[in-house]
Amino acid sequence: MGYKVDYHVHSWCSDGTMKPTELVRKYHEEGYDIISITDHDGIDGIAEALIAGEALKIQVITGVELSVDFNGINLHMLGYKFDHENEELQEKMEELREYRKERNEKILAALQNMGYDITMEDAKQRKGQKFIGKPNFARALVAKGYVGSVKEAFAEGVFLNAPEIRTIERKKMTAEEAIKLIAQAGGMAVLAHPAKIKKIGERGSEEYWKNFEELLRSLKKMGLKGLECFYPEHTEEEQLKFAVLAGKYHLHMTEGSDYHGDE
Repeated sequence: MGYKVDYHVHSWCSDGTMKPTELVRKYHEEGYDIISITDHDGIDGIAEALIAGEALKIQVITGVELSVDFNGINLHMLGYKFDHENEELQEKMEELREYRKERNEKILAALQNMGYDITMEDAKQRKGQKFIGKPNFARALVAKGYVGSVKEAFAEGVFLNAPEIRTIERKKMTAEEAIKLIAQAGGMAVLAHPAKIKKIGERGSEEYWKNFEELLRSLKKMGLKGLECFYPEHTEEEQLKFAVLAGKYHLHMTEGSDYHGDE
């Protein structure tokens, strides 16, 4: 009998809606054996989650999700089983926090120029919130009545997907830097939700699979250790193909829901 796992969960320490302890309790009550809270570009919720996991007798492994660049292609790199107290890792997370702050100020200015009367405080949904991402701006737009839902705030070509917003880039690590950062902290790097990768061909096409395998080979040489094969938005056919490729390149296969909480 296999373990019930979810290696891709977000807390309110990034763009999720629940405390790390609430997530651990939820997954414990649902009978999970192992989970990992993989907040975006930050590890603030890990210590709390580990303590809750120990108390509730559910295994919680350290995790993070890093936005990285690979030759102009945006990838998400998951990191697992690293030392969250590693000094170099903590310094890099602080650097990423500053990058995000700069980008958020540009996003806010763009939204205000587009006529939406929101402030940075509106993008904070709780007291003491440090992380602000696009979903937080989306919730602010909902709260102010500009849109009816978070999903609507990300509609193609408008609101947070307007050209004025989409051109605002944030500084990212390269894929190789992220893989090495995770490894030096004692962890393993895993490529997240591969079917969502853009700029390598139309999803599911022959071009896509050819380019994806080339990408995977390159990342493997850099030290990639795993592939998120099982993901809610992957079709059964995609899951099978990713599993075959993971086997071919001797990569761990992981499963994650990308759970952010209830909107």
